[in-house]
Amino acid sequence: MSRADAASPRVSVPLTARGANETPKPQPQSFASRAGEPQRTAPLSVIVGTLSSLQSALVPAAAAAFGTGIAGPGILIGLLVGVVIAGLGTVFSYIRWKRLTYTIGVQDIRVESGVLSRSARSVPYERIQDVSLEQKLLPRLLGLVAVKFETGAGGADDLSLTYLSETEGERLRELVRERRDDAESNARADAEASEPERSAEVEASENLFSMGPSRLFTYGVFEFSLAVFAVAAGLLQYLDSFFDIEVWDVDFWRDLAEEQGGWIFDLSAYGQALGAFAGLFLVVLIGSATGMFRTFSREWGFRLERTPRGFRRRRGLFTRTDVVMPVHRVQGLTIATRFIRYRFGWHSLRFVSLAQDAGSSSHVVAPFAKLTELDPIVAAAGFQRPNDNAEWHRATIAYRNVSILWDVSFFLLGALIAGIATAVYAPEWMGLAVAIPLALGAANAVVGFLSWRFKRHALDANQIVAVAGFLAPAMQVATRVKLHSVEIAQGPFARVFGYATLHLGMAGGEFAIPGIPAERAQEVRARILDTIAETDFSQLESQRLVQAA
Repeated sequence: MSRADAASPRVSVPLTARGANETPKPQPQSFASRAGEPQRTAPLSVIVGTLSSLQSALVPAAAAAFGTGIAGPGILIGLLVGVVIAGLGTVFSYIRWKRLTYTIGVQDIRVESGVLSRSARSVPYERIQDVSLEQKLLPRLLGLVAVKFETGAGGADDLSLTYLSETEGERLRELVRERRDDAESNARADAEASEPERSAEVEASENLFSMGPSRLFTYGVFEFSLAVFAVAAGLLQYLDSFFDIEVWDVDFWRDLAEEQGGWIFDLSAYGQALGAFAGLFLVVLIGSATGMFRTFSREWGFRLERTPRGFRRRRGLFTRTDVVMPVHRVQGLTIATRFIRYRFGWHSLRFVSLAQDAGSSSHVVAPFAKLTELDPIVAAAGFQRPNDNAEWHRATIAYRNVSILWDVSFFLLGALIAGIATAVYAPEWMGLAVAIPLALGAANAVVGFLSWRFKRHALDANQIVAVAGFLAPAMQVATRVKLHSVEIAQGPFARVFGYATLHLGMAGGEFAIPGIPAERAQEVRARILDTIAETDFSQLESQRLVQAA
């Protein structure tokens, strides 16, 4: 039995068990039986296109309705515009669906699309980093998923199929993963997997981290956002297009307040302070509600599991995503936090890999957790946080001083320019114009001095760790054997004062350690290159495939 047949096993029932006169029911074709034949996505994709066209038609229809200035005919024209746009969208959606085909080949997957101009793209299985499933709100209501093939190129260079049924999407993901593993190596001891074995794999999944409603609520408290005010300000720009209102005219609002009795201007000092407090409270309330909504919509049902295939992460309320990252593809990790949440002990954990996660090379595997909750995830990925015996090395004092002076020089230049400009045009503001850049420069110098004390790195037998930041420290960890290159860079000041920046080549991410002594940089590079040179990567790959089997 081939690997493709194993992805969708069929059970043979003897004829005597069915009955002599019973006609066997037709079985749906599997991907294996349709291999090499062009296939189409789910027909319900046309309905998704229709609903999206209706959504896109709302703004033009509203503009047509209010643009005429006449109530009855304007609404009729708006409805007509909306129907025409939605109808055209439906037609084009059907044509796009009709012209979109995908072919599951022996060595690659091929997607052909286009109406007026045809395009065909073929991606070998060994180039596919991962296959993820995504469900936005409308497709989710119809039981559809978008299957995304991540190639490591990122962005529009990745391949996607929109949309397949949930069952077909899951089967296609499993089939592509199996063929990708076959393309990487034929060293697996057993290439067959029956349905009971697959059920055992699911039962063997280990839950590493999850977030319930109470954790999401706490997370939302720290996700304060004023994005809703930016959206409201943008909408106000178009308010005067539909109504006879000058939104940004102060006299208009003053006259409106006076028409209501002028009570706003008659408030006492106590009343004005109370109003200011109420306004501030409203801003905090709306900002908190906005952050809460974003958190619940993005992270609802967050669950991270350790499966035989790797790390599986599921999350999302309106857009549901299901991503699996093989353990061996984790190139590094980042433990980060923010200023306020750091005081309460909350951190986030990201995995760095070639695959993309919402446009970023870092996969969020624990967005809001304590350090003790991160340790099992870090260990499952083959890393470890540095212990108390770690040998830390700081950046040089010369690097600190040069960095501070370089940053402060820009503020001094700003103060000079501001002083000259105000001396000519507004002498009374000269003192304030010069004092502000100087104060900012002094604050920047203090921050630079304190940051230097927390900027350090450590190297052990298996990994390299770098920490930076004192208000919100961030930690980067990379395995020495997975680094691709080590580069030492020195600018003019670095060559004079004897320090360098160490750039570590890591697939899917950046890792740089600035300001370390030149001798230390040479030592770290030599030790990492020795680790890479001594490693038989073909043997590592064979061991990985045998373990995965």
